[in-house]
Amino acid sequence: MRTDPSVFGKVAVLMGGHSAEREISFMSGRGVLAALLSQGVDAHAFDPAERPLNDLKSEGFARCFITLHGRFGEDGTVQGALELLGMPYTGSGVMASSICIDKVMTKRIWLADGLSTPRYVLLRRGDYISADVMAVPDTLGLPLIVKPAREGSSIGLTKVTQASQMADAVAQAAQLDADILCEQFISGDEVTCPVLGFGADARALPVIRIVAPEGNYDYQNKYFTDTTQYIVPCGLPAGEEAAIQQLVLAAYKTLNCRGWARADVMIDAVTRQPYLLELNTSPGMTSHSLVPMSARAAGISYEALCLAVLQSASLDHQPAPLSVGHSV
Repeated sequence: MRTDPSVFGKVAVLMGGHSAEREISFMSGRGVLAALLSQGVDAHAFDPAERPLNDLKSEGFARCFITLHGRFGEDGTVQGALELLGMPYTGSGVMASSICIDKVMTKRIWLADGLSTPRYVLLRRGDYISADVMAVPDTLGLPLIVKPAREGSSIGLTKVTQASQMADAVAQAAQLDADILCEQFISGDEVTCPVLGFGADARALPVIRIVAPEGNYDYQNKYFTDTTQYIVPCGLPAGEEAAIQQLVLAAYKTLNCRGWARADVMIDAVTRQPYLLELNTSPGMTSHSLVPMSARAAGISYEALCLAVLQSASLDHQPAPLSVGHSV
Protein backbone atom coordinates (compact mmCIF):
# COMPACT_ATOMS: atom_id res chain seq x y z
CA MET A 1 0.00 0.00 0.00
CA ARG A 2 1.41 3.38 -0.98
CA THR A 3 1.56 5.96 1.78
CA ASP A 4 -0.01 9.37 1.36
CA PRO A 5 3.14 11.56 1.70
CA SER A 6 1.14 14.28 3.46
CA VAL A 7 1.05 12.15 6.62
CA PHE A 8 4.72 12.90 7.18
CA GLY A 9 4.17 16.65 7.33
CA LYS A 10 7.06 19.00 6.71
CA VAL A 11 10.28 16.99 6.92
CA ALA A 12 13.79 18.29 7.65
CA VAL A 13 16.64 16.24 6.22
CA LEU A 14 19.46 17.01 8.62
CA MET A 15 22.77 17.03 6.75
CA GLY A 16 26.23 18.55 7.00
CA GLY A 17 26.80 19.27 10.66
CA HIS A 18 30.07 19.79 12.49
CA SER A 19 31.79 16.40 12.28
CA ALA A 20 34.78 15.19 10.28
CA GLU A 21 32.22 13.41 8.07
CA ARG A 22 30.46 16.62 7.00
CA GLU A 23 31.25 16.06 3.31
CA ILE A 24 29.88 12.51 3.38
CA SER A 25 26.81 13.69 5.28
CA PHE A 26 25.97 16.11 2.47
CA MET A 27 26.28 13.27 -0.04
CA SER A 28 23.89 11.13 2.01
CA GLY A 29 21.50 13.97 2.70
CA ARG A 30 21.16 15.07 -0.89
CA GLY A 31 20.36 11.51 -1.93
CA VAL A 32 17.68 11.15 0.74
CA LEU A 33 16.24 14.58 0.00
CA ALA A 34 15.90 13.81 -3.71
CA ALA A 35 14.29 10.44 -2.96
CA LEU A 36 11.74 11.92 -0.55
CA LEU A 37 10.87 14.75 -2.93
CA SER A 38 10.38 12.22 -5.74
CA GLN A 39 7.78 10.51 -3.57
CA GLY A 40 5.89 13.72 -2.88
CA VAL A 41 7.19 14.30 0.65
CA ASP A 42 7.46 17.96 1.73
CA ALA A 43 11.18 17.60 2.50
CA HIS A 44 13.80 20.32 2.99
CA ALA A 45 17.57 20.36 3.58
CA PHE A 46 18.63 21.56 7.04
CA ASP A 47 22.26 22.00 8.12
CA PRO A 48 22.61 22.25 11.94
CA ALA A 49 26.04 23.82 11.46
CA GLU A 50 24.44 26.78 9.72
CA ARG A 51 21.09 27.14 11.51
CA PRO A 52 19.84 26.76 15.10
CA LEU A 53 17.73 23.68 15.73
CA ASN A 54 15.00 25.90 17.18
CA ASP A 55 14.20 26.86 13.59
CA LEU A 56 12.71 23.38 13.18
CA LYS A 57 9.88 24.35 15.49
CA SER A 58 9.42 27.91 14.34
CA GLU A 59 9.31 26.82 10.70
CA GLY A 60 6.71 24.12 11.27
CA PHE A 61 8.72 20.94 10.69
CA ALA A 62 6.98 17.77 11.85
CA ARG A 63 9.87 15.27 11.85
CA CYS A 64 13.53 14.90 10.96
CA PHE A 65 15.40 12.43 8.79
CA ILE A 66 18.93 12.37 10.24
CA THR A 67 21.69 11.93 7.66
CA LEU A 68 24.36 13.42 9.92
CA HIS A 69 27.36 11.16 10.50
CA GLY A 70 29.81 11.07 13.38
CA ARG A 71 29.96 13.54 16.23
CA PHE A 72 27.21 16.07 16.86
CA GLY A 73 24.83 14.02 14.73
CA GLU A 74 25.20 10.32 15.40
CA ASP A 75 26.34 10.50 19.02
CA GLY A 76 23.15 11.36 20.91
CA THR A 77 23.68 15.13 21.00
CA VAL A 78 21.31 16.07 18.20
CA GLN A 79 18.96 13.32 19.33
CA GLY A 80 18.81 14.87 22.79
CA ALA A 81 18.08 18.31 21.36
CA LEU A 82 15.29 16.88 19.21
CA GLU A 83 13.86 15.12 22.27
CA LEU A 84 13.67 18.50 24.03
CA LEU A 85 11.95 19.97 20.98
CA GLY A 86 9.50 17.06 20.84
CA MET A 87 10.56 16.52 17.22
CA PRO A 88 10.42 12.85 16.08
CA TYR A 89 13.60 11.75 14.32
CA THR A 90 14.93 8.74 12.47
CA GLY A 91 17.36 6.25 13.95
CA SER A 92 18.23 5.29 17.49
CA GLY A 93 17.50 7.27 20.63
CA VAL A 94 19.83 9.24 22.87
CA MET A 95 21.39 6.42 24.86
CA ALA A 96 21.79 3.93 22.00
CA SER A 97 23.28 6.64 19.79
CA SER A 98 25.77 7.78 22.44
CA ILE A 99 26.86 4.21 23.17
CA CYS A 100 27.23 3.13 19.54
CA ILE A 101 29.42 6.11 18.59
CA ASP A 102 31.85 4.93 21.29
CA LYS A 103 33.42 1.73 19.99
CA VAL A 104 34.85 0.82 23.40
CA MET A 105 31.54 1.19 25.26
CA THR A 106 29.86 -0.79 22.48
CA LYS A 107 32.41 -3.59 22.88
CA ARG A 108 31.93 -3.69 26.64
CA ILE A 109 28.19 -4.20 26.28
CA TRP A 110 28.58 -6.81 23.55
CA LEU A 111 31.13 -8.71 25.62
CA ALA A 112 28.87 -8.56 28.68
CA ASP A 113 26.14 -10.21 26.58
CA GLY A 114 28.48 -12.84 25.21
CA LEU A 115 28.66 -11.43 21.68
CA SER A 116 31.93 -11.88 19.81
CA THR A 117 34.13 -8.85 19.12
CA PRO A 118 37.91 -8.57 18.67
CA ARG A 119 40.15 -8.21 21.72
CA TYR A 120 41.25 -4.66 22.44
CA VAL A 121 43.39 -2.31 24.48
CA LEU A 122 42.13 1.18 25.37
CA LEU A 123 44.63 4.03 25.61
CA ARG A 124 43.28 7.16 27.32
CA ARG A 125 45.04 10.47 26.68
CA GLY A 126 47.07 11.46 29.72
CA ASP A 127 46.88 7.95 31.23
CA TYR A 128 49.42 6.14 29.07
CA ILE A 129 53.13 6.44 28.45
CA SER A 130 55.32 5.36 25.55
CA ALA A 131 55.94 1.97 27.15
CA ASP A 132 52.18 1.29 27.24
CA VAL A 133 51.93 2.05 23.53
CA MET A 134 54.82 -0.22 22.63
CA ALA A 135 53.37 -3.04 24.78
CA VAL A 136 50.13 -3.22 22.79
CA PRO A 137 51.49 -5.56 20.08
CA ASP A 138 52.59 -7.98 22.81
CA THR A 139 48.98 -8.14 24.00
CA LEU A 140 47.12 -8.15 20.68
CA GLY A 141 49.72 -9.47 18.25
CA LEU A 142 50.47 -8.06 14.80
CA PRO A 143 48.98 -6.81 12.63
CA LEU A 144 46.55 -4.78 14.71
CA ILE A 145 44.23 -1.81 14.20
CA VAL A 146 44.58 1.60 15.87
CA LYS A 147 41.70 4.08 15.59
CA PRO A 148 39.88 6.84 17.48
CA ALA A 149 37.18 5.45 19.74
CA ARG A 150 34.56 7.90 18.48
CA GLU A 151 35.00 8.49 14.75
CA GLY A 152 33.47 6.83 11.71
CA SER A 153 34.26 6.18 8.04
CA SER A 154 37.70 4.78 8.99
CA ILE A 155 38.88 8.32 9.78
CA GLY A 156 42.13 8.19 11.75
CA LEU A 157 42.45 4.41 11.34
CA THR A 158 45.83 2.74 10.89
CA LYS A 159 46.64 -0.91 10.27
CA VAL A 160 49.87 -1.50 12.19
CA THR A 161 52.05 -4.26 10.78
CA GLN A 162 55.26 -3.47 12.68
CA ALA A 163 55.74 -2.40 16.30
CA SER A 164 57.74 0.59 15.09
CA GLN A 165 54.53 2.04 13.57
CA MET A 166 52.66 2.15 16.89
CA ALA A 167 53.73 5.60 18.05
CA ASP A 168 52.73 7.30 14.81
CA ALA A 169 49.43 5.40 14.62
CA VAL A 170 48.47 6.37 18.17
CA ALA A 171 49.50 9.99 17.58
CA GLN A 172 47.30 10.14 14.47
CA ALA A 173 44.28 8.74 16.32
CA ALA A 174 44.94 11.03 19.31
CA GLN A 175 44.49 14.08 17.09
CA LEU A 176 40.83 13.10 16.75
CA ASP A 177 39.93 11.61 20.12
CA ALA A 178 41.13 11.40 23.71
CA ASP A 179 40.41 7.66 23.65
CA ILE A 180 42.39 5.45 21.28
CA LEU A 181 41.17 1.95 20.51
CA CYS A 182 43.80 -0.66 19.70
CA GLU A 183 42.09 -3.72 18.32
CA GLN A 184 43.04 -7.27 17.39
CA PHE A 185 43.17 -7.65 13.61
CA ILE A 186 40.93 -10.40 12.29
CA SER A 187 42.18 -11.74 8.98
CA GLY A 188 39.40 -12.96 6.72
CA ASP A 189 36.23 -11.84 4.97
CA GLU A 190 34.92 -8.34 5.70
CA VAL A 191 31.13 -8.09 5.62
CA THR A 192 28.41 -5.69 6.62
CA CYS A 193 24.76 -6.25 7.47
CA PRO A 194 22.00 -3.63 7.85
CA VAL A 195 19.00 -3.90 10.16
CA LEU A 196 15.60 -2.27 9.77
CA GLY A 197 12.89 -2.00 12.42
CA PHE A 198 12.49 -2.05 16.18
CA GLY A 199 12.27 -4.74 18.82
CA ALA A 200 10.60 -7.95 17.73
CA ASP A 201 9.92 -6.44 14.29
CA ALA A 202 13.60 -5.76 13.56
CA ARG A 203 15.02 -7.75 10.65
CA ALA A 204 18.44 -8.14 9.14
CA LEU A 205 18.87 -7.41 5.44
CA PRO A 206 21.19 -9.37 3.11
CA VAL A 207 24.86 -9.53 4.07
CA ILE A 208 27.33 -7.72 1.76
CA ARG A 209 30.88 -9.01 1.35
CA ILE A 210 33.46 -6.25 0.84
CA VAL A 211 36.59 -6.82 -1.20
CA ALA A 212 38.81 -3.72 -1.06
CA PRO A 213 42.13 -3.16 -2.88
CA GLU A 214 44.82 -4.96 -0.86
CA GLY A 215 42.23 -5.43 1.87
CA ASN A 216 42.38 -1.72 2.66
CA TYR A 217 38.81 -0.51 3.12
CA ASP A 218 39.76 3.04 4.11
CA TYR A 219 38.02 6.42 3.73
CA GLN A 220 39.16 6.82 0.12
CA ASN A 221 38.12 3.32 -0.93
CA LYS A 222 34.79 3.67 0.85
CA TYR A 223 33.60 6.80 -0.88
CA PHE A 224 35.76 7.98 -3.73
CA THR A 225 36.94 5.00 -5.77
CA ASP A 226 35.21 2.34 -7.82
CA THR A 227 37.80 -0.38 -7.23
CA THR A 228 36.22 -1.80 -4.06
CA GLN A 229 33.92 -4.73 -4.81
CA TYR A 230 30.61 -5.15 -2.98
CA ILE A 231 29.30 -8.67 -3.37
CA VAL A 232 25.60 -9.29 -2.72
CA PRO A 233 24.38 -11.99 -2.57
CA CYS A 234 27.50 -12.36 -0.47
CA GLY A 235 28.45 -15.83 -1.68
CA LEU A 236 28.89 -17.20 1.85
CA PRO A 237 27.33 -20.55 2.76
CA ALA A 238 23.67 -20.05 3.65
CA GLY A 239 24.21 -21.12 7.24
CA GLU A 240 27.10 -18.70 7.65
CA GLU A 241 25.13 -15.74 6.32
CA ALA A 242 22.20 -16.61 8.59
CA ALA A 243 24.54 -16.81 11.60
CA ILE A 244 25.93 -13.36 10.82
CA GLN A 245 22.42 -11.93 10.50
CA GLN A 246 21.49 -13.49 13.83
CA LEU A 247 24.61 -12.05 15.48
CA VAL A 248 23.94 -8.59 14.03
CA LEU A 249 20.31 -8.64 15.18
CA ALA A 250 21.44 -9.56 18.68
CA ALA A 251 24.02 -6.75 18.62
CA TYR A 252 21.35 -4.27 17.48
CA LYS A 253 18.80 -5.32 20.08
CA THR A 254 21.15 -5.50 23.05
CA LEU A 255 22.08 -1.85 22.41
CA ASN A 256 18.36 -0.95 22.13
CA CYS A 257 18.74 0.46 18.63
CA ARG A 258 15.70 1.35 16.58
CA GLY A 259 14.74 2.42 13.08
CA TRP A 260 17.82 1.28 11.23
CA ALA A 261 21.53 0.66 11.58
CA ARG A 262 24.40 -1.23 9.95
CA ALA A 263 26.89 -3.54 11.64
CA ASP A 264 30.38 -4.25 10.33
CA VAL A 265 31.73 -7.75 10.88
CA MET A 266 34.95 -9.65 10.22
CA ILE A 267 34.97 -13.41 9.65
CA ASP A 268 38.09 -15.25 10.77
CA ALA A 269 39.49 -17.00 7.69
CA VAL A 270 40.50 -20.12 9.66
CA THR A 271 37.75 -20.61 12.25
CA ARG A 272 34.95 -18.84 10.30
CA GLN A 273 33.97 -17.15 13.57
CA PRO A 274 32.30 -13.76 12.94
CA TYR A 275 33.44 -10.80 15.05
CA LEU A 276 31.47 -7.58 15.50
CA LEU A 277 33.50 -4.43 14.81
CA GLU A 278 31.00 -1.60 15.24
CA LEU A 279 27.41 -0.56 14.72
CA ASN A 280 26.51 2.60 12.78
CA THR A 281 23.22 4.17 13.86
CA SER A 282 23.15 6.75 11.04
CA PRO A 283 24.41 4.76 8.05
CA GLY A 284 25.54 6.37 4.83
CA MET A 285 23.07 6.86 2.00
CA THR A 286 25.50 7.88 -0.76
CA SER A 287 25.90 6.24 -4.16
CA HIS A 288 28.58 3.99 -2.60
CA SER A 289 26.63 3.25 0.59
CA LEU A 290 25.88 -0.24 1.75
CA VAL A 291 22.40 -0.06 3.29
CA PRO A 292 20.76 0.93 -0.03
CA MET A 293 22.77 -1.79 -1.77
CA SER A 294 21.61 -4.47 0.67
CA ALA A 295 18.03 -3.19 0.59
CA ARG A 296 18.04 -3.36 -3.20
CA ALA A 297 19.09 -7.01 -2.99
CA ALA A 298 16.05 -7.56 -0.77
CA GLY A 299 13.78 -5.93 -3.35
CA ILE A 300 13.56 -2.55 -1.60
CA SER A 301 14.24 0.50 -3.77
CA TYR A 302 16.21 3.49 -2.49
CA GLU A 303 13.00 5.53 -2.42
CA ALA A 304 11.07 2.84 -0.52
CA LEU A 305 13.96 2.53 1.95
CA CYS A 306 13.90 6.28 2.62
CA LEU A 307 10.15 6.20 3.20
CA ALA A 308 10.44 3.22 5.55
CA VAL A 309 13.15 4.91 7.60
CA LEU A 310 11.18 8.16 7.68
CA GLN A 311 8.11 6.25 8.83
CA SER A 312 10.09 4.94 11.81
CA ALA A 313 10.83 8.46 13.13
CA SER A 314 9.99 8.61 16.83
CA LEU A 315 11.05 9.87 20.24
CA ASP A 316 12.53 8.00 23.20
CA HIS A 317 9.27 8.19 25.12
CA GLN A 318 7.43 6.83 22.06
CA PRO A 319 9.79 4.14 20.74
CA ALA A 320 7.26 2.25 18.65
CA PRO A 321 7.30 3.57 15.06
CA LEU A 322 4.25 5.50 13.98
CA SER A 323 2.28 3.34 11.56
CA VAL A 324 1.25 5.13 8.39
CA GLY A 325 0.40 2.11 6.25
CA HIS A 326 3.69 1.76 4.39
CA SER A 327 5.53 -1.52 4.40
CA VAL A 328 8.66 -2.73 2.67
